[in-house]
Amino acid sequence: MSICPLEFRYGSDEMKRIFSRNNMVKRMIDVELALAKALEEVGIVPRSRYSELSKCMYSVNIESIDRYERLVGHDVVALLSAINESCGDISRYVHYGATSNDIIDTTWALLIKDALSIIKNKLINIIKLLIALSRKYSDTLMVGRTHAQHALPITLGFKLANYVYEFSNSFCRLVSVESRVVKGKVAGAVGTMAGYRGAGLEVESKVMELLGLRSHEITTQVVPRDSFAELISVFAILASQAERFGIEVRELMRPEINELAEGVEGRVGSSTMPHKANPVECEKISGLSRVLRGLVIAALENIPLWHERDLSNSSAERVLIPHAFILIDEILDTLNDVLSNLRVFPENMLRNLELSKGLIMSESLMLKLTDRGLSRHEAHRIVKELTHKALKSGKDLLSEALSDERILKYLNPEELREALDFKKYLGNYRELIERSIKHAESLISPNQPNQNVPR
Repeated sequence: MSICPLEFRYGSDEMKRIFSRNNMVKRMIDVELALAKALEEVGIVPRSRYSELSKCMYSVNIESIDRYERLVGHDVVALLSAINESCGDISRYVHYGATSNDIIDTTWALLIKDALSIIKNKLINIIKLLIALSRKYSDTLMVGRTHAQHALPITLGFKLANYVYEFSNSFCRLVSVESRVVKGKVAGAVGTMAGYRGAGLEVESKVMELLGLRSHEITTQVVPRDSFAELISVFAILASQAERFGIEVRELMRPEINELAEGVEGRVGSSTMPHKANPVECEKISGLSRVLRGLVIAALENIPLWHERDLSNSSAERVLIPHAFILIDEILDTLNDVLSNLRVFPENMLRNLELSKGLIMSESLMLKLTDRGLSRHEAHRIVKELTHKALKSGKDLLSEALSDERILKYLNPEELREALDFKKYLGNYRELIERSIKHAESLISPNQPNQNVPR
């Protein structure tokens, strides 16, 4: 019986496979086998056991593990009991010198490594989609809004390039946190490696080499939980960025604005209002982002464990880590769909740009007057008076300026028209777009090292 919607509604199959029970057990066996091989190579246990163990350990079934766990109440002991049942006497040295979290934490590292590869690839694809859209709409004029009010003209490409930059920052954070969280541990009951007779560092090195991991520098019985909390915090930031874009689409999809819209065909907006086309994909991003941000608190509270460890983090992490990955996976897939099917209405952008009848260009006029000799304070006062007058009369700012002697004293009609031309007050938007894109491409290019990513 499925209860959690992450089982049947959200998350890709590839992500769910990584955190499936079968795969988690397989990865735990991978770690136990790597330890068995390392122990043989170092000479702590007799040789020839590893080859036999590798033939029987993977035949362990979930039902057997569950049966033992009901009896002993310990997941790793249950696994070891099932291995003993499957392999018999040759399992004598399985788990030798190890503690449960050597297996659990190293398994988490393997799972997180695989899952992060998926997340990074999906984020790279989103950044590439945003880059393509930024270039496509680099010159498409629209209103720039602050406090949800008309501010200055921008272009859609400029708006999207800001998201290119934000998401490339999250890519940096993912790469950075990966270097701290994808690490294993084979250090025994309190982290001193006492069970390995002075060869602990060699055992650890061989295990990590076999598994393709690096080891933590030092641990207690468990690896520090700060890197797990950091990972989920990075996911929460990424989800919040995705939500910011989702809110952008939701706001600009309002019928009275109608500049952007979700473009998925055939979706039903309402069970009772056939005309409705709702931004349901972007709203889903918002909803799931709230859940993901909520996981950060539990992840942070897992850091202050007692002394060399207690068990309070364990049950939380069984929920936290798979759910965090499946949530961010679904959020990124949804954002990909939104970007791939984004509808853009340049004609409505131009219509909305002209709603203010030129008032959006008041800063440009003020600065032109300042250039011609007026103090900035005086220029601001005069232009503010003009804008209020235009609002009262219903005329555009150009008409009011052309009839104001204070303005004409400094600017002739042609200069006024130029000062109030939307296209001539976009600053260095093209260079800024390209700078954002080049920065992102330097980070995500497979042919270049990520030199700008902190390690």
